[in-house]
Amino acid sequence: MRRADRLFQLMLLLQEGKVRTARYLGEKLEVSDRTIYRDISDLVGSGMPIDGEAGVGYLLRDEYRLPPLMFNSEELKALALGALMVRAWSDKKLGSTTATAIRKIESILPSNLKKEIKLNAIKVPGYQMSERLSNNLEMVRIASEECRKLDVCYRSIKGEETRRTIWPLILYFWGNKWTVGAWCELREDFRSFRVDLITEVVNSEEVFEAVPGRNLQAYIDYQSEE
Repeated sequence: MRRADRLFQLMLLLQEGKVRTARYLGEKLEVSDRTIYRDISDLVGSGMPIDGEAGVGYLLRDEYRLPPLMFNSEELKALALGALMVRAWSDKKLGSTTATAIRKIESILPSNLKKEIKLNAIKVPGYQMSERLSNNLEMVRIASEECRKLDVCYRSIKGEETRRTIWPLILYFWGNKWTVGAWCELREDFRSFRVDLITEVVNSEEVFEAVPGRNLQAYIDYQSEE
């Protein structure tokens, strides 16, 4: 990594809002503590408002913020690839926003970097997501963000249908299937549901409180125990 790039990455780490030790910064940037001390000294010498000291940690004061959009070639490729994947495999509403997001980024790029966001040699084939699946995925996604219960009709792989009220906690994407991890009121336990097997979904408009034992962390712990 060029030193200029390392200093920029160092500034980004310092404005995370927490005091960061030289060891933490060195591990993130894959350099020694001594290098971090030298870089910090040079930044302070150039006028950067960095508080802290060796052995305690460092923090960039709120009065200074880096420009929000400064990307290198590989970062632009990663953003463009992510946009293609969202467009191919997510619901229509979320997927449609990727084009405008890329245009906004492209509009502020210097001419020598515009080509990096095109990805002419990388394609992300999607599949024909049905209108029902797209709508259901969007409803589940928004409900998980807003902590709202959903009333769903679920058909198991064996073809058995049940009606349930679930608390959607997290969405997983497994390459070609979306799964929602949730608290199931019917089973009074955590369950995972494939979104493509949800035949009907209704927003109950009822907000759930992710209390200990029924929240996202508890779901993740439950999954790791299985």
